[in-house]
Parts: sequence; structure tokens; C-alpha cells
Amino acid sequence: MTADDHPPSASSADATRSRSPISFHAPRVGLAVGLAVLTYVLFPASPAIDLPIYEVGSVASDNVIAPVAFRVLKTNAELQSERDAVVRGVEPVYDFVPAALDTARQSLRGFMAAVAQAAAPNPQLAAPAVQRAAQSWGIPLSAAQALYLANERRRSALDLSLSRAIDRWLSAGVASGGTLDSVRGAIVVRSGGEDHRVPSDSVATFNMLVSRARLIHPDPASPVGDSLYMRLLATFFHPTIVPDRATTELRRDEVRRSIPLAKYEVQAGEKIIGANEVVGREQNAKLRALHDAVDKYRGSQRGIRRVVGSVLFDFLLTALIGLTLLRVRPAIYTNFRWLVMVAVAAALVLLGGAVVALVRPVHPELVPVALAAVLLSALFDRRVSVVTAMVLAALVAGQSVYRGTNALYINLVAAAVAALSVGEIRRRNQSYQWIVTIGGAYLVTALAIGLTLDLPWREILVSAGFGALNALGCVLLAVLLLPMAEAFTGIETDLTLLEWSDLNRPLMQRLSLEAPGTYAHTIAIANLAEAACRAIGANALLARVGAYYHDIGKIAKPQYFVENQAKGRNPHDALKPNASALIIRNHVREGLELAEEYKLPRALRAFITEHHGTGTISYFLDKARQREAKPNADEFAYPGPLPQTAETAVVMLADGIEAATRALQDPTPQKIRDVIEHIVRQRMEQGQLIDAPLTLRQLKVVKDEFTRVLVGMYHNRIEYPASAGGVTSGFASA
Repeated sequence: MTADDHPPSASSADATRSRSPISFHAPRVGLAVGLAVLTYVLFPASPAIDLPIYEVGSVASDNVIAPVAFRVLKTNAELQSERDAVVRGVEPVYDFVPAALDTARQSLRGFMAAVAQAAAPNPQLAAPAVQRAAQSWGIPLSAAQALYLANERRRSALDLSLSRAIDRWLSAGVASGGTLDSVRGAIVVRSGGEDHRVPSDSVATFNMLVSRARLIHPDPASPVGDSLYMRLLATFFHPTIVPDRATTELRRDEVRRSIPLAKYEVQAGEKIIGANEVVGREQNAKLRALHDAVDKYRGSQRGIRRVVGSVLFDFLLTALIGLTLLRVRPAIYTNFRWLVMVAVAAALVLLGGAVVALVRPVHPELVPVALAAVLLSALFDRRVSVVTAMVLAALVAGQSVYRGTNALYINLVAAAVAALSVGEIRRRNQSYQWIVTIGGAYLVTALAIGLTLDLPWREILVSAGFGALNALGCVLLAVLLLPMAEAFTGIETDLTLLEWSDLNRPLMQRLSLEAPGTYAHTIAIANLAEAACRAIGANALLARVGAYYHDIGKIAKPQYFVENQAKGRNPHDALKPNASALIIRNHVREGLELAEEYKLPRALRAFITEHHGTGTISYFLDKARQREAKPNADEFAYPGPLPQTAETAVVMLADGIEAATRALQDPTPQKIRDVIEHIVRQRMEQGQLIDAPLTLRQLKVVKDEFTRVLVGMYHNRIEYPASAGGVTSGFASA
């Protein structure tokens, strides 16, 4: 609910005065102290400003001398980039393996000897024996290939060519296929304990060996001989150049470790930036690292005085929220649950700010100050939200980790825009408007800072993007937390009122079916109350929805209320005046019972009890006086209480005025105005408006709005002439 222009109620002020000042204020001061301690725990470095951090492009106003030696560490991304660059320069290591050449030779000789032995008895019939001999070496042969090898001349030529290929090229070094595919530049070949640096494209591979071996092919014209030659070459090939991955990785680790972690080394007493010098990226990085180094140095020597000073710094800011509420919104300050809700919203912002501070570089656009702004605007009002959110922006920006950033400017603007964007809520999709508005605020701040500091467009867009992401997250989280906040504080927001404004809800359906006259009366009052409240700046939605439910107690005995009675049938004629008055009075109690049964929000229940105040049921009181000299006046008065809010007071006036104007025989504008003046004056003389926060100026506006709406409802009508068939066509609005 929003009530930006409403003064605090008298009851809250009375409650404040009736308590002991110490017992009343102590728990509220404790909340501020708790927030200050939480801030210190989340941001343990001292928030006192001692070392300036100038942004890139700004001009330093003073000399900055390093009081201690420190290092400017590279970011993980920078360090990884440098390591990747030097690793790419490490030449892979390969080993020349002479044993592979010997293995190839011995395998070829053994295979050929086995085949020759199998073919020796009868070469023409030796194919099966040759196949068995080859199979023993794991080389399956077709019958044609076995017959080819059984021929001694062909076998000898094949053996000679394969031996020459192995001796000539394998001994020079051949790598297996794919080993060098990803290698560019030179490699290191280790042979006999010595390293030889050679171009990678000069090392032969198996494919190159095949191409060269074809030059000494013994029988290229024979398909069987060709397939057998290539097959045996591939079978007995053993690479003599193999990658030494362990040694390569070891050398890469050595160069990785050789990269220094620090970008800059600064000595104690060294000047970082001079007065009137333009700050570059190097100086900015050194200033930030100096800030962290000094905080770390002092943190190791932190004493009780430093802790107390830090907590006091935070307490003074958090106390500003409480002091503002005490002066501007004492009702919130008095209600401890409401004050706790403000503290919880502040704690959420501080927790979010602490999480954001863990990321490097720090992005103040992600501090969720908009979360508190949206929550407090929806629960209380925009004035409370603006003050609280802006104090929180200053509190977060004053912490050590955010010094030197634009956190204060960014979050002050975002906090104010977020608080002011949440006004009267009529639709749930208004949350999209909040997201766009808050995201737009972050975009404008990013542009302002980026253009001022001449930042690249990429950095400006990144900052705006983080702001848009923060706006989306804050609004969605606020909408998610709002029902829990409503349940804790007992405050019904406009979103809840919208749900209860549905005329198809069971309770309103019962009213329309069981008490149709009261239902029509209710709708008319809702129109009057909404127009009047909107004109004076009160909560028009609350007034309309409250008017819907103010007379639900009449459902219990609808026939006893004039708007539901048929002409000439009044059950009160058979009752005594005090019995009739009791039935009329009881519609308030019965309304509260229905409200409890249907879980009506507390804000709406106030309309049930306050719309009659402590007024007199004058009709039956007059009848009682005709029967007895001194009837008990208390039996003919409503239980109250008096209207406590502008909205319930307006509904009270609308209730009496609508009933009175409905009874007019000829409701001309002047008669309507006279009835309105009479009812309002009567309620004031009876003291029914004494507790309502309405000024005389606002009452005049209310009367004007009532007149405007009622004149429109009871405007003159003209009768159309009868149709050609003699049937009257009806009446239409003039």
C-alpha cells in the first residue's frame, strides 16, 4: 500500500508516548547496531577513507606514495594467457628409438624364413602351408597371396625390397601417421643422449615411407604382389621417432612456473602517481593493489579501537534510517515488525554487496540496492523507500572494497529510480515496467561514467548489461519475497488488493446472490470512494476493495436491510426498536465472522468495523423514544471504532451519502450537493472524523468528487415517443 501524503495515525503516536523511552527505543537502536555489526562482518576492512583510488582518465589531486612494498598481481585470465603463450613456444620432444629398427628387421627376417620353410617341399602345392605359417605371425593371407609368396623368386624380390626400405628410411627416422599433424615449427629429437632441433616437416612419416617404398617396388604390375607388398610394409613398420610426452610436459611446466605472478613490483616509498597527473591503467591497478595491501597490513594489526571505529562508522549510517522513520513515518518506527522488515531488506542488500565484492574486478552495478527499494515501496511507500535505499547505497559505497569505484553514484541513482518507479500497482505485469525503468537507470549511469572517463564502448555496454541483469534479478526476487513480507508485517500490498478486487470471488458472489440490493449499493460506494481517494492522493484501490466488503455482514439477514426489501414488506414492523437496532448493529460483527471465515486481509476488515464508526442508528432510536421516555442510547449505537485512515473515512461518507441520494425523489445537482454537505457536516459534528487523517481542504475535494460522480449517476433521462405499433420503446440516457 502507498500513502505518501498521509500523516501518521494518532494511535501510533499515543502508543509511542505511553511507553518508557528507554524500553521503547532500546530494541530499535539494537537493530541499527546489529546492522552495523553485520556490515563489519561482511566488510571487515575499515571503511574510513584514507587512500584515494583515482579512476582511469582522471587527474590525481595529490601525490600517492606507497607506505609499504607490495605487488600488483595479474588476474587469472592474464596469467593464463601468458602461460599459454609461452607454452606454445616450447618445442615438443621426440625420441629416436633404434630398437624399433632392429625389431622391424628381425620380424621381417623371421616371417620370410617361416614362409620359405613352409614352401620348400613343393612350391606348387604349398599355399595352405604358407597360409598357416603367416597366420602364426598374425598375418592372414588369401590363397593367391600365399601362392605368390610360395614362389621363391617373387618372395626373394619382395624380401629384398622390404629390407632395403627398412634399412634406408626407417633407420633415418620415421614417425607414425598423425603424430606430427598438430605440430608447427621445429621439434627436438633426442638421440644418443643428444638433442637435435629439426623442422617438423623434415621428419618422415609412415605415409612418406609408403610413397618412397613404391619407388623400389619389386612387382608393381601385379595386383597380388602390390597388395602383399603394402601389407607387409605396414605390418613390419615400427616408428623410430616417437613423442616423449613426459619430457615435453615437464619443459612446459618449467616455463609456466617461470612466468611471474606479479604484474608490477612496488617498493616502499615509491611514487605511484603525482599530483596533477593523468591516471593510466597501470597507476589505477597499483592504487587498487595498494589499497588492498594496506588493508591487509592493518588487518593483521587490527585492534579494538579500529573495530569500534568501523562499527561506529556503519552505525551512524544505519541510524539515519531509524531517525528518518521516527520523524517522517512514526507508525513504521513504532511497529517493531515493520522496522524489522526494513532491517531485513537492508541486510539483503549488504549480503548481496558482500557477494559482489568477492568478484574481481568489482562491479558495483550488481549491488542489489534495487531489491530493498522495490520491497519497501510496495510494502510502505516511496518516501521511506527512497531514503532507506539511498542510505544503503552510501553504506555499501563507503566500504573499503568499493572505494575508488563509482558505486555511490551508480547505486544512488538506481536506488532512487527503483523506489520511485513502484507506485500504485494495478497489474502484475507492471513488474516488467519496473525492470525496464531500473535497467534504464543503470544504462544512463553507465553512459554518463563511460563518456566522462572516455571508456571504450565495450566497457560501457558491459556495465549497462550488469545493471540490466541486476534490475531483472532484484525485481523478480522482490516479487518472490513480497508474499512472505506481507505475511510477516501484516501489510497487504496492492497486489493482494488486486486479488481481492475480483468480483467473482466466493464472498462477493454470495453478496450478489443473497443480498443483491446491498451488492448494488456496494458497487456504487466503491465508485464514489475510489474517485474521492484518487483526488486527494489516498489509496484509491484500497478504498474500492474495502468498499466491496464493508457490508458483507448483511448476508446473514439481508431482508432486514432496506435496499434488499420488496416494496411494502418490512420485517422490522413486527419487531421492537431495540431488537431491530440489534440486528442492524450485528451486521458489523457478522461481517467480521465472515471475514475470518474467508481469510479477508486485515486492511479490508477495517472497513467493516469503521465504516459506521460509533454512529447512532437514529431511525430506531427515534421509534424507541416514542415508546419510552429514556431508551438506552448504547443499544442504538455502532460499536466502532472511529475511522482511522483516510480510506475508511471516505467510505463512511460515501455510505451515508449514497443511501441518502438514493432516497431523493428528484435528484437534481443542487439537491445532491445539499445532501453531501449535510452528511459530511453531520459526521463532523458527531465526531466521527476526529481520528481520520483528513484535512478540511481534502474534505472539500471529496465533496466535489462525490457531487461529480453522483450527478453523473442520477442525470436526467428523456422518454422516447411510442413506436408505430403503440409500444413504448423505453428510456435512454439524455
